[in-house]
Amino acid sequence: MADPSTYRPAPGSVPDEPGVYRFRDERGRVIYVGKAKSLRQRLGSYFQDLAALHPRTQTMVRSAASVEWTVVATEVEALQLEYSWIKEFDPRFNVKYRDDKSYPYLAVTVGEEYPRIQVMRGAKRKGVRYFGPYSHAWAIRETVDLLLRVFPVRTCSAGVFRRAQQTGRPCLLGYIDRCSAPCVGRVDAEAHRAIVEDFCSFLAGNTAPFLRRVEVRMVAAAGQLDYETAARLRDDLGALRRALEKNAVVLGDATDADVFALAEDPLEAAVQVFHVRGGRIRGQRGFVVEKVEDLDTGDLVEHLLQQLYGGEAGDAVPREVLVPVLPDDRAALTDWLQERRGGPVDVRVPQRGDKKSLLETVARNAQQSLALHKTRRASDLTSRSQALQELQEALSLPEAPLRIECFDVSNLQGSDIVASMVVFEDALPRKSEYRRFAIRETGGPDGPDDVASLHEAVSRRFRRYLDEATDSGDPSQLEASGLDPATGRPRRFAYPPNLLVVDGGPPQVAAAQRALDELGIDDVALCGLAKRLEEVWLPGDPDPVILPRTSEALYLLQRVRDEAHRFAITYHRQRRSRRMVVSVLDDVPGLGEVRRKALLRHFGSLKRLRAATVEQVAEVPGIGRATAEAVVRALTPAAGAPVAEPVAVNTATGEILDDVSDQTHAASGTP
Repeated sequence: MADPSTYRPAPGSVPDEPGVYRFRDERGRVIYVGKAKSLRQRLGSYFQDLAALHPRTQTMVRSAASVEWTVVATEVEALQLEYSWIKEFDPRFNVKYRDDKSYPYLAVTVGEEYPRIQVMRGAKRKGVRYFGPYSHAWAIRETVDLLLRVFPVRTCSAGVFRRAQQTGRPCLLGYIDRCSAPCVGRVDAEAHRAIVEDFCSFLAGNTAPFLRRVEVRMVAAAGQLDYETAARLRDDLGALRRALEKNAVVLGDATDADVFALAEDPLEAAVQVFHVRGGRIRGQRGFVVEKVEDLDTGDLVEHLLQQLYGGEAGDAVPREVLVPVLPDDRAALTDWLQERRGGPVDVRVPQRGDKKSLLETVARNAQQSLALHKTRRASDLTSRSQALQELQEALSLPEAPLRIECFDVSNLQGSDIVASMVVFEDALPRKSEYRRFAIRETGGPDGPDDVASLHEAVSRRFRRYLDEATDSGDPSQLEASGLDPATGRPRRFAYPPNLLVVDGGPPQVAAAQRALDELGIDDVALCGLAKRLEEVWLPGDPDPVILPRTSEALYLLQRVRDEAHRFAITYHRQRRSRRMVVSVLDDVPGLGEVRRKALLRHFGSLKRLRAATVEQVAEVPGIGRATAEAVVRALTPAAGAPVAEPVAVNTATGEILDDVSDQTHAASGTP
């Protein structure tokens, strides 16, 4: 832990202006980002007597080694810059709102020529209009099933759509009039888009015109004695009304608002959001946040609105934002939201009436969400802490291994040899730091050598670490080498692990230790996890460390090893598939790289391309008849000749392996 007085700014050096500041640790990583109306007053508050600071603030300032700041013109600019830096650096002492589950959205791909309705989760994409979020995917499907009677929009995947275009026959929904079947030309792109726009307008809350339109048409059909059409329109009207009944009316018809509520304890806070559009609840969403910094409820609300609306499109910001407590910088926050929306936004606390009652309902949901989260998280947090403590004791480490890196090697009979490196921090995977290696040495005369491959991968990883430390301009201080001086961002191999794990027994551990010794690295702990009996091998020890089967430390090592195994297999299969495709199509005359990619993009896989006819191949833009015939000829085996497919064989037993990466261990005889 550092002494804050060692990096305290000189008196008078901090400007008395609005701005954004960053605290960095001894390795140069940004650990906290904040904003202030007055940088001088805010930063001065961090360098007072430590006993007067909140315990979390004490931990932050003692973990930091330097502080820097940027002056801006207005508080709105400070808000925008703070959000950008939090997204870029992911500081560990800033609060991070995360969904307590992945919520599904009803998505309309308006960016496509023939838009499609589907259920989507995860990050939002460009060219897609979203409705929701919904609590369950089945709720979306029920709503869509009802609305397809009136709005027969396409719901099929791209593959089904292309297949229908090729065969000239629609899918089942087209035959039962639940789809307008643009794939076979029943409607053109313009007419289909008009149906999609009506569908989106209905979901957006503009429901009354559609109900009146269907009702007028039903009465007119009955007046003309067309009772069959009238009955169909009656059923359509009932479907629209049932779809509306699924979203309760809670506020006035013209109200668009997001209603927020929080439930807190000293360590965590749960957030619930109700999205009200057109007076109806269109979606619900939940977040959980760890209080890693000293924040009151108003600060939590400010950070919540900043993170929720910062990554959304401007039309996601409603006219009203109802919160339990107003943030201190309400004016700056309101101006920022108005800029994003392009119109007025009212951030306020409801005092009476239906809006206050709705806020109380959302608050009850937040309380239940916090209680449920505590129940789920208790065992998980305890097991992670216990695993790190047990691992420290079992391997006699000086401190808990907060950063663990694991290496594994995958190959198929000596070809396409690759290695993977996965990273776990605080017993959780950090996928942004995963790395993969294409092994340059392909083995010896006796076949693939996974020990040599592992030695190469470990050497390359730590050589890059040393090279980046040298390039940083201060090679004597490896701990400060985490940033690229040109960009100010973390380097690819900037931080060494507390524990290095290899997949294998004594030979693999010895190879990794030899790589570390050759580079002069002596402050990284090393162990290997053998598959056969799940023994833990340490360098130079003749006997393994046997962890109990119920040990949390063993479960953690298994998760790390299995993740490295999966990551290595994925990369190996990618390289193998790419090599197979290129080798088959390389010799086709007149087929260059661009048209080869066009073929694979059109058919999706080599298997589908091999099954295609000359006419189907010739339909690909840029592929003529002669080239199509050459492609089909190259992919069609001679009469009676089987199509060769690569297999992995255990050289000891002759057994065909399902998992191609197991060939490495079978060939070398290691566990």
